[in-house]
Amino acid sequence: MDDNNHQKKYEYLIDDPSVKVMPIMLSLIIGAFFAILNETLLNIALTTLMHEFNVSLTTVQWMATGFMLVMGIVIPASALILQWFTTRQLFLSTMVIFTIGTTICALAPTFPILLTGRLIQAIGTGLLMPILFNVFLLIYPPHRRGKIMGIIGLVIMFAPAIGPTLSGVIVEYLGWRYLFIIVIPFALFSIAFAYNYLVNVSEVTKPKIDVLSLILSTIGFGAIVYGFSSAGESEAGFLDPKVYSVILVGFIAVLFFALRQLKLKEPLIDLRVFRYPMYTHGVILFLIIIMAMFASEIILPIYMQGPLALTAATAGLVLLPGSILNGALSPIMGSLFDKFGPRVLMVPATLVLCATMFMLSRLDLNTPLWVIIVGYILLMISVSATMMPAETNGLNQLPKELYPHGTAVMTTLQPVAGAIGVSVFISIMNARQSNFLQNSTDPTDMMVVNEGMVAGVELVYFIAFAMSIVAVIMAFFVYRAAPIEAEELLKKE
Repeated sequence: MDDNNHQKKYEYLIDDPSVKVMPIMLSLIIGAFFAILNETLLNIALTTLMHEFNVSLTTVQWMATGFMLVMGIVIPASALILQWFTTRQLFLSTMVIFTIGTTICALAPTFPILLTGRLIQAIGTGLLMPILFNVFLLIYPPHRRGKIMGIIGLVIMFAPAIGPTLSGVIVEYLGWRYLFIIVIPFALFSIAFAYNYLVNVSEVTKPKIDVLSLILSTIGFGAIVYGFSSAGESEAGFLDPKVYSVILVGFIAVLFFALRQLKLKEPLIDLRVFRYPMYTHGVILFLIIIMAMFASEIILPIYMQGPLALTAATAGLVLLPGSILNGALSPIMGSLFDKFGPRVLMVPATLVLCATMFMLSRLDLNTPLWVIIVGYILLMISVSATMMPAETNGLNQLPKELYPHGTAVMTTLQPVAGAIGVSVFISIMNARQSNFLQNSTDPTDMMVVNEGMVAGVELVYFIAFAMSIVAVIMAFFVYRAAPIEAEELLKKE
């Protein structure tokens, strides 16, 4: 397969009649879908693995914590890696790494080997999303990216949504090893497809590698993800010296990392991306939406299985319609973004988000189940109309040389925001519940315990409501972004 850079002749690969774009997309999407599916596929099997390998809950949680930790370390380096290797080399290597990790997990005789395979999987998964975003930015011009990024949104949202449901069925009827065995054929298919059809779309510039930046990035993002993930495992939470000292080290390392990037001619992550107003705007909105999602995906199941006394399976089914609808609507929202621009979507969507967060902040012990189902559906509709359009609009304003850096920043923020969101919201809920119980006459009464948890859930959603007000305000200031070079050309004309 020819690895020549097609962009020397064509500005965007979609205009090159000799390149089969659809097979390229298909191979990338299949690989990304199963890699992202794998993130949540294992969560429901952790109890099974505890009994299988005779390990504690704290040990088995490393299957999730370690996965996020490796992603937090790998993704920041993706901007550099994308400029050192061709698209084809990177995608094939990444999928091979992911497949090797999956195979090790499927055959693992002991827990340490299983964990090793899981961490190898995380290396592949961490690099896949930056590759996917970067390739699609280079294939499609800005006015056609909305629908394509909507398809990516479908992959990002639908894969984690069906993960727990699919995992439960597989574990019950086939066994936990089939969580990995079933993924292997699809990974191999993606590799074979990419081998035949994927061509290089990026320019290999091989920038200088700054070792200190790599070290600071690894320590900084790794410590932040690990620190916030560990907060939930410690009884003292954020007050545990081991937790807050690791988080502090992480933020200091990230600060020095950022300062160093501003001084380097060839930074690991070029922070000049934040000079572009719609990119910065998109990143902030992206973070608000991610936090609102985590407030629901983590807190709602706890609320349903606690005060409402629902089973885990029922709680999962309650959230499933909203998640499926989110995935189904993503390409449609992308097409509407291409046609009408971001503001037409984002203003009503953020208003719906705001109203939904307020509605969920009024939950109590007698809330009907249909209210939760409708609330989650409304939340996921607003997410599909806001998150990917905001991300796409922000990336559209960047010049091509900054695409790897723009995608690296956004994909780095996802596991970091995930770790922070989960631990912060759970800590807020627990603190509010503890305060409620301390002021009660009988803190051992289960009704009082449930009322305390409801009070914690209400506080979390009220904070999410306050964050969503910021999103509404920002939605009124968004405008359709174009590459900065094009804007300068229009001014000259």
